Amino acid sequence: MPVLPLAEAIASYVHDGESVALEGFTHLIPFAAGHEIIRQQRRDLHLIRMTPDLIFDQMIGMGCAARLSFSWGGNPGVGSLHRLRDAVESQWPRPLALSEFTHAEMAVAYTAGASGLPCALMRHYAPTDLERIAGTSIKTLSCPFTGASLAAVPAINPDVTILHAQQIDAAGNVLIQGIVGAAKEAAMAARRVLVTVEEQVERLPPAINAVVLPAWVITAASIVPGGAYPSYAHGYYPRDNGFYLAWDEIARERATFTRWMQQHVLAVPDHAALLRKVGVAA
Repeated sequence: MPVLPLAEAIASYVHDGESVALEGFTHLIPFAAGHEIIRQQRRDLHLIRMTPDLIFDQMIGMGCAARLSFSWGGNPGVGSLHRLRDAVESQWPRPLALSEFTHAEMAVAYTAGASGLPCALMRHYAPTDLERIAGTSIKTLSCPFTGASLAAVPAINPDVTILHAQQIDAAGNVLIQGIVGAAKEAAMAARRVLVTVEEQVERLPPAINAVVLPAWVITAASIVPGGAYPSYAHGYYPRDNGFYLAWDEIARERATFTRWMQQHVLAVPDHAALLRKVGVAA
């Protein structure tokens, strides 16, 4: 498992037209990797994430995405994702196909993918409008044992899953602490796994309620301090709530969005330079 510069990892393992999951729940959101995908102008991606927030707003607005599979989308605690809305409502900068699920459906779909199963089963609860949305492909069936109504959710198997984590050890094992979300399942379901980490250590410390991804799961890793900013990394730095508030105005209009992305992502060589530009020490 190689440890590579992030630009080299993205160039080698993320290709146009692929399905790419970027997970991380409330923290450890892989902003640095998403920005590198934007810099390298990947196109026609099928983006997958349980809770699309600012990084997907940026990737969609910069024309990276052709499809989005998700279970909730918004600027947490603030409001809408304006670039996501513009893509859906006005096809700018390009049309965006949607596959919308519930949180539970996304979770079991990742689990099925990680288990080598074609689908996951869950109880079929009260009908919702999601069942009428094209692209979700949820099927209902009767349990052969009890006759209960079940929902069959197609497995999610991303071409690439990208995560941010706290540490990688000398053997290539990766430590995720704090809220883990669907990180483990998304990694195990993927054909390739890229991880950015805060630091490399000789040995991972024992940790309660943490996930350790073994080296054999990881395709490549990159050392990117601050790689989750403006989200937070448990034990390393807090969430920049001010940026989430500011993003609502930045992204509201196409011109202000494009100008910010040009200045802060396209015009800088890497995430460290972005952090310096916004006055954050990695």
